[in-house]
Amino acid sequence: MSQAKLWYNGPGEDWKQGLPIGNGRIGAVIYGGSEQETWCMTELTYWSGKKERIAGNGGGKAGLKRMREAFYKGDYNEGDRLAKEQLQPKKQNFGTNLSVCDMVLRFGHQSEDVIRELDMELATAAMSYSSAGHAFTREAFATNVDGIVAARFAGEQAGSVSFALRVTGRSGSFAAVVAGDDTIAFHGQATEDMHSDGTCGVLCRGLVKLVVRSGSVQSKADELVVTDADEAYLYFAMHTDYGQADENWKARSGEQLTAAIAKGYDQLKAEHVADYRSLYARVSLDLGASEAAALPTDERMRRLQQEGQDDPELISLFFQYGRYLTIAGSRANSPLPLHLQGVWNDGEANRMAWSCDYHLDINTQMNYYPTEIVNLAECHVPLMDYIERLADAGKLAAQDFYGCEGWVAHVFSNAWGFTAPGWETGWGLNVTGGLWIAMHLKEHYEYGLDRAFLTEQAYPVLKEAAAFFLDYMAVHPANGWLVTGPSNSPENSFYPLDREQGPQQLSMGSTMDQVLVRDLFAFCLDAAKLLGTDLELQAKLEHAISLLPPLKIGSRGQLQEWLEDYEEAQPEHRHLAHLFALYPSNQITPRDTPELSAAARQTLLGRMTDELEDIEFTAVLFATGFSRLYDGDRALWHINHLIGELCFDNLLTYSKAGVGGADTNIFIADGNYGGTAAVADTLLHSHAGDIHLLPALPSAWRSGSFKGLRAKGNIEVDAVWDNNRLTEATLYARASGPAVVRFGELAVKVELEEGQAYRLDAGLQILERTAVAR
Repeated sequence: MSQAKLWYNGPGEDWKQGLPIGNGRIGAVIYGGSEQETWCMTELTYWSGKKERIAGNGGGKAGLKRMREAFYKGDYNEGDRLAKEQLQPKKQNFGTNLSVCDMVLRFGHQSEDVIRELDMELATAAMSYSSAGHAFTREAFATNVDGIVAARFAGEQAGSVSFALRVTGRSGSFAAVVAGDDTIAFHGQATEDMHSDGTCGVLCRGLVKLVVRSGSVQSKADELVVTDADEAYLYFAMHTDYGQADENWKARSGEQLTAAIAKGYDQLKAEHVADYRSLYARVSLDLGASEAAALPTDERMRRLQQEGQDDPELISLFFQYGRYLTIAGSRANSPLPLHLQGVWNDGEANRMAWSCDYHLDINTQMNYYPTEIVNLAECHVPLMDYIERLADAGKLAAQDFYGCEGWVAHVFSNAWGFTAPGWETGWGLNVTGGLWIAMHLKEHYEYGLDRAFLTEQAYPVLKEAAAFFLDYMAVHPANGWLVTGPSNSPENSFYPLDREQGPQQLSMGSTMDQVLVRDLFAFCLDAAKLLGTDLELQAKLEHAISLLPPLKIGSRGQLQEWLEDYEEAQPEHRHLAHLFALYPSNQITPRDTPELSAAARQTLLGRMTDELEDIEFTAVLFATGFSRLYDGDRALWHINHLIGELCFDNLLTYSKAGVGGADTNIFIADGNYGGTAAVADTLLHSHAGDIHLLPALPSAWRSGSFKGLRAKGNIEVDAVWDNNRLTEATLYARASGPAVVRFGELAVKVELEEGQAYRLDAGLQILERTAVAR
């Protein structure tokens, strides 16, 4: 089997064993066997809820002053009470992304030799089996080129393909009707009554059409029936009224299917593969061979879990799966970015108090952690555009809740641009949630150095975020530091010095806030200087930066999570928000800040208790944290743990039951994306002009290579190693400028020239310089 395939012996019993495909807007998870197959269909804009203004109570800066005075005096209960009065809005029509429908296909074949596979080289899901002595194949893909999902069903014997197809709604108001002998038309509205009032949500319309070669297709009651065909082709299209200014969206599915059928399946697939591979084929990764490589994917996962056997090819597979899922879920033309479950949705999160939304206290950020380094910058674009819209909506929140300039967003958002605090201050008053997600503008610029993007999108949005924090922050009377607050450290709690007040979540100047604000102010200052603009703002930023509190080491040798050295009320907590300073930021590095690095290590080790809330994003935070501390073996342990313990059989990651109120294991996409980022981070660090090769290479990955990873400064990097030592590397410069290339203690400065490739030997000396050929 190919290294780039997930494959399984036997049917997929349920969604958690299904194979995901997507075109950046429509998603499908396909499961089942020879007798019956189910396709769970989703769409990024199929949201309940509606756009609405969540007004504050008018307390503004005067109210903030009263809260802060309580916190300064150490009266946390009073500060929390005042915050609830002013900064805890009622839940309204927030909404959630909903799954749309199931397509159920009944074949009635008996077989014991079912093979299912997801080919990541071609972005196709397939099944093969034999029944009554004859071979059958099924294949499906979701094409971004044509905006639809297509499938082919074939048998080796003429006239052997027969099945029935029906469409059933999964949520909200939904109806499917047979329209002629070869088409099912459906329409619905995304409604639910847990996250909204049950009446509001987007409308959808779609079509499923069957085309046969020989044989026949006919309508019977509420389904289509294919009889005695040589081959059958399925085409699925749907659209919603989200963001539409007229009624033209209603006809779009029909137009797309007419064009797709005119092209023919083979041309559709060829164009899909060419489009997909223009992104996917940029990066290759070889971490060494595995004895288990010939086994089905689920068996390899169990061996990793139960026997702890090294399987570097499974790590490579997981890495490329994360890249595949990024391309499948987030394309430059996607109308929205990846939500809590990417572009897929099994409905499990929606039936709880959770919502399949944009969590801004780690989940949405982690969805895009790998995008730049794994050379998929175009897939970052939907998030850039969403942040710009969020910033515009966040101006009202800044005014309504704080009486401040600029924009702000908090712990989560939705398709409608929700930016108000969440409806419980303990977790909802994360005042830097919007800033955290906006840091992706900074990342996108630093990797690509696109001056137009900086001028037109990144700087204007981040400048307005800076305007908010310059207006909002206060000077702490005890130490003169400029601090945020009241705010929390997502979603953790502490005991104040007066322990009798009980566990608290709100305070002044949480470490997470200060790290984000420092990065924001520094970036805006550098950008303003580069662009030669906003001299008055530059002066304000320089002064504000001088007043920001330093990172501090607590009494247990840990990196403090709060301004004061509080005792953690929940030492096993899943969030490690303050370690943003270590990853993805670089305010803490072993070379430049060794004492803070030791404190960050102590924080990681201290959180690894038997009671740890062991979920997908926490495993990623451990892996990336240890990677940034050059501890590759510990990073690999957590990557292996993520794959072996926190993935369903289809390699999609999950949050364990019992955490955050979940009553079952819940698919959360961030572990897939974050795990991919963690693998890449062990192989390449880049910041402040440094390119560090193999900085946290695990000892188990003794020999290997990678091609096409991306460093900040618009540089692509290849590397080869043997016996855990670099043997060769190549830098492809997409921009001119100096870089310091490092391996271990070796460091060499290289003046890069745009359009040139630099091949380096094991000692980082230039062996060859050529024009870039790719």
